[in-house]
Amino acid sequence: MFPNFLPSQVNQLTDPKAIAFVQSIQRIALATPLSQHPILTTYIHKGRGETPILLLHGFDSSILEFRLLLPLLATQNETWAVDLLGFGFTQRQKELTYSPTAIKIHLYNFWKTLINRPIILVGASMGGAAAIEFTLTYPQIVESLVLINSLGYTCAPTFSKYLFPPFDFFAVEYLHQRHILALNLGTVLASFNPKILLAIQCAMLHQEMPGWHDAMISYVKTGGYSDLANRIVLVDKPTLILWGEADGMLPPEDAEKFQQSIANSQLIKLKNCGHAPQLEQPQITSQHIFQFLNNRNF
Repeated sequence: MFPNFLPSQVNQLTDPKAIAFVQSIQRIALATPLSQHPILTTYIHKGRGETPILLLHGFDSSILEFRLLLPLLATQNETWAVDLLGFGFTQRQKELTYSPTAIKIHLYNFWKTLINRPIILVGASMGGAAAIEFTLTYPQIVESLVLINSLGYTCAPTFSKYLFPPFDFFAVEYLHQRHILALNLGTVLASFNPKILLAIQCAMLHQEMPGWHDAMISYVKTGGYSDLANRIVLVDKPTLILWGEADGMLPPEDAEKFQQSIANSQLIKLKNCGHAPQLEQPQITSQHIFQFLNNRNF
């Protein structure tokens, strides 16, 4: 029923849409210069259209965070989502260092192998920072950019690269708990709610994959995208900035910083929405993305 490389906890899912999404997950043995061995990389591919959309998820997350948004985008566009290196259900190899540079190299080889055409790059939270880094390195690949409550100005604590055992363990746990809280911001109720249970199941499923904790520690020690802020101004692609106004993870002024730094950009703030518009308001998010794609000259 489900791909056999997923954790057994996937069988606990009961929501039909979530089940259908998980059943469509694919995996490729991806050759990269990062390792002598191919990296088993998980992704989803749906829809048709002239310019493909590629979705990049956030920190300690997976392609499951796009389970509501991707099917909507795929009704009008060819749409991809990939589990970034060190995250989601993509294989974690012990010999690798999980850094923004490694993520970028892995992502380029995924694009080159499976897409190999200019793309619209959509990044949420840490995925936004990864999208900016990728765009600055490979400008010929990215036609336009969508940033959803993106990291870039606010990133991992600067002390994270100096962590050593056992404090590296506690740092990963701290960042993980912040992510889970932000993911469910504005939706957690005192009484039991099946939707909350589903959200937690989907948000934590990838943590059962081999090597999850070690990969998180490796990534946190690199400092993440802490050196990105001064380079955001170099982005010259048409850019849509979507920002949930009730974001409990990032300061609200970051939204304006992105708009001021990126010359050809448009900022849309989403009311009654937290850090994850792709989960909290997928219909509205998809509509804004389609409008952006139809009119990319602001």
